[in-house]
Amino acid sequence: MNSSKKRKIKICYVAGREGSYSRTRTMLYSLKTAGFEVVTCLPPNKSFKNYPKILWEFLRKKRGCDLVVVGFYGQLLLSIVWLLTRKPILFDVYISTFGTMVDDRDKARPTSFLAKLFWLSDVISMTLADRIIIESQHHIREYARMFRVPEEKFRHVFLATDPDVMRPKSVSQTNGKFLVHFHGEYAPFHGVRYILQAAHQLRNENIQFQIIGKGITYQEDMQLAKVLNLDNCNFIEWVKYEELPDYMSQADCCLGFFGDNPRTKRVFTNKVIEAIAVGKPLISTKNQPIQELLKDGESAVLVERANPNAIAEAILKLRDDKALRERIARQGHELFLQNCTLAVFSTKIKSIIEEMLH
Repeated sequence: MNSSKKRKIKICYVAGREGSYSRTRTMLYSLKTAGFEVVTCLPPNKSFKNYPKILWEFLRKKRGCDLVVVGFYGQLLLSIVWLLTRKPILFDVYISTFGTMVDDRDKARPTSFLAKLFWLSDVISMTLADRIIIESQHHIREYARMFRVPEEKFRHVFLATDPDVMRPKSVSQTNGKFLVHFHGEYAPFHGVRYILQAAHQLRNENIQFQIIGKGITYQEDMQLAKVLNLDNCNFIEWVKYEELPDYMSQADCCLGFFGDNPRTKRVFTNKVIEAIAVGKPLISTKNQPIQELLKDGESAVLVERANPNAIAEAILKLRDDKALRERIARQGHELFLQNCTLAVFSTKIKSIIEEMLH
């Protein structure tokens, strides 16, 4: 009788972001929970200067691995990893270089040579990967078209967050005002300026805004807040991730993203998942990816992008209808438990890897 234990599948995880970064944490937790043996090649921070060290570490650690997972940010790493291994590669693309640098941050004109280089980094990495995971069916169709990659390569896995961290809490603020919460990077696709304009419209209502974050549009948005004289906004630059649920749980509703650039049409951000994870009613932009999970008026309030009037109206709608708030919060949280927990994410990742190896 052969009593030897079956050898665990060994995964080498390579990524351009450090172990504390949210997507890196999610992937590593899910791979380990799925029962894989995992070795990592990770940087101490997001600097591109770490890439040679990451690749050298991969050379040392790749022996005996059955499959390589290239995580975020992986476009510039994947082609070298592909040259250094014959093992299957699963690519957690997360975001595209072109979409971030051209559509969102305006670092290059869409037809410029630099934009073509950004596009090429996406094309090459996705072409070389054996499978690609992405958060929505809309992303799959868009990326297949934009980057000339067969749809068959993609696998859909919703964004996920840890329900032990992001969970409903009985925390209430006592000043009697309706509290609206936002957290995230000050970036064009998040559209913080539209939140500020909505806050200005609601300045005479008994409504307070709690806005947490910093980023590339921070100075511009703070200048707008100064011009609008927003005394109904509390700005907080940073809080620990583990403390975010406490801030969110004090709020009566949470905000998603509202930007006006092409990226807004195809994103599905962590803050959306985090809002429904903590059981708060969500207001966000209506786009195709978000509607794959949430339905307007039932599990979220979805509004036209880049429209402060619509944001303000949605806030008033929730403030004035407690039953609606509670129903949307409850149904949103149920969808989170069904689709977006780390356990669900881990099960899907395990299935994809087993499919790749057999």
